Amino acid sequence: MYLHIALAPLISLIAGILILIVPRLLNYIVAIYLIVIGILGMIHG
Repeated sequence: MYLHIALAPLISLIAGILILIVPRLLNYIVAIYLIVIGILGMIHG
């Protein structure tokens, strides 16, 4: 469970920075974020 708690904020931070730098990537970043969080949830769930 610790891995999921540690990775989620890190992924969110990176995604937020990328969206600020390149707003056109918003759709891709959100999609990748949701996929990663979903996979982590299934692994640890």
